[in-house]
Amino acid sequence: MMPLQLTIHRAQPVDIPQIVAVEKVAFVDPWDERTFREALAYYPETFFVARNNGDLAGFVAGGIEDTGEEVYGHIMNLAVTPGYRRQGIGQHLIHRLEQEYAVLGASAVQLEVRVTNTGAQAFYCRLGYQAVFQITGYYANEEDAIVMMKWFRF
Repeated sequence: MMPLQLTIHRAQPVDIPQIVAVEKVAFVDPWDERTFREALAYYPETFFVARNNGDLAGFVAGGIEDTGEEVYGHIMNLAVTPGYRRQGIGQHLIHRLEQEYAVLGASAVQLEVRVTNTGAQAFYCRLGYQAVFQITGYYANEEDAIVMMKWFRF
């Protein structure tokens, strides 16, 4: 296997078709192209793609939420292209997104993950996220979600 020549940069509209293709392989209820375009339009500073020698290796789409008292990052979607999984790309994408959240003044990051997706839960735990509560019937198929958070320590 060749060593990765990974670059991470902000997503652009031209990236969306490849992102949608990865999404369809990664998830049982994938986002559609319109949803990705809206996410990019609303949150262009927190939507990143990872490329290896030009190939899309993965992406992360995040948002920022300001409650008036706190600013939080929200990881909305993360996927790694099947041929690139288990090479640290997801971790690199999350770290890049967390850096951006810190620059934007966030004190924490949150995400939702399916209760049955124990692999993703373990991944996020390794990165310092903690399960904080469960949401009943969160997903389209009525599956529950676990909300996980990571607090920044400045």
